[in-house]
Amino acid sequence: MTRPRFHLAFPVRDLDEARAFYGGLLGCPEGRCAKEWVDFDFFGHQIVAHLSPAAAAHKAHNLVDGEAVPVRHFGVILSLPEWHKLAGKLREYGVQFVIEPTVRFRGQAGEQATMFFADPSGNAVEIKAFADDAMVFAQ
Repeated sequence: MTRPRFHLAFPVRDLDEARAFYGGLLGCPEGRCAKEWVDFDFFGHQIVAHLSPAAAAHKAHNLVDGEAVPVRHFGVILSLPEWHKLAGKLREYGVQFVIEPTVRFRGQAGEQATMFFADPSGNAVEIKAFADDAMVFAQ
């Protein structure tokens, strides 16, 4: 069975910045658009950047394995090779990480490579990878 695609709509302060970040830097193809929104293919899932200049990024954090993880965030789970490739690209581009690329829960169920960064509007994005895909929903 094919997995359903996820859809997420989120606020951005500027659509051109969103296009440069999601389309240019992350390589997400652009889909449909209008004056106040644009669709992106976010690794096979649909995300929609909605123009909302007054929307402030949420700043709350929770501790996860000793790191201050932004409560409001979205992301994708890649393969480890894809994760390493993207981490290198983001470093080359000079992206400021909220949480540097690292491995958390090392040696435990759910061990994962993860990194957090913010888009130009302050939306937190997490990209993660598991050495063993069966650990994605491990307890």
